[in-house]
Amino acid sequence: MCAVCGCHDVPTFDAKPAMLPFANVLAQPAKPLFQNDKHNYHYGKGAAEVSVPGMSQARLIEVETAILSKNDALAAGNRRVLTALRVLALNLVSSPGSGKTTLLCRTIEALGDAPLAVIEGDQQTSNDADRIRATGAKAIQINTGKGCHLDAQMVGHAMDDLRPRPNSYLFIENVGNLVCPAGFDLGEDAKVAILSVTEGEDKPLKYPDIFTAAKLAILTKIDLAPHCDADLDAYDANLRRVNPKIDILRLSSRTGEGMAGWLDWLKTHLAAKA
Repeated sequence: MCAVCGCHDVPTFDAKPAMLPFANVLAQPAKPLFQNDKHNYHYGKGAAEVSVPGMSQARLIEVETAILSKNDALAAGNRRVLTALRVLALNLVSSPGSGKTTLLCRTIEALGDAPLAVIEGDQQTSNDADRIRATGAKAIQINTGKGCHLDAQMVGHAMDDLRPRPNSYLFIENVGNLVCPAGFDLGEDAKVAILSVTEGEDKPLKYPDIFTAAKLAILTKIDLAPHCDADLDAYDANLRRVNPKIDILRLSSRTGEGMAGWLDWLKTHLAAKA
């Protein structure tokens, strides 16, 4: 969770950190809820699946429920608008540097005259939105500041300005982060998890929530696979371990290999909105 999610709202402790041993700086934070051995601590085994010093599992669940219920109501409003317009809205999620923006630029170019719009999410700068606009596409940049994900209200405001056309695509490029975006519905039709071959075959196992929430996983930069000893079959196997129903595509934005499959996926799902 992040500074805008509520988990930073913890009690203030009277103890002065400089006067205490390191282990006591936060006034004895909670012990791990699960411990394999002295080398492996797990703070995600409680009811809230997370631990924050000074907050009980019940309070964490209460905070998360309040935040997500408000966001879900706004997301439902976004979805009603997009459904009425028969817009295919995709929430592109990944870690930083996976190639989301490059893939998006290549996709826009390949779709030609197809109507589309883009919402770009980053903590700072308009670099990615500038790249999208250079293709001729409409784009709005959302800077989240300290926030580590887009939420439904941000996307709703951007939709008001973009005014997506009927029977069009709306691409939402989320902030580079494999954690928080998993829990926030934006009103999209599907989350698309983008994973590059340079990130390691175990990434789906380390960050299962985002890959469980995604309808499609795209393995990018496959042209680099021979140079980094990437095992593409291991990527597929680990993705299906966390989400047996996930669709998987492999492609290279640089060489164009696999792009046809991605474009077919897009056109098929847009046609289904009609």
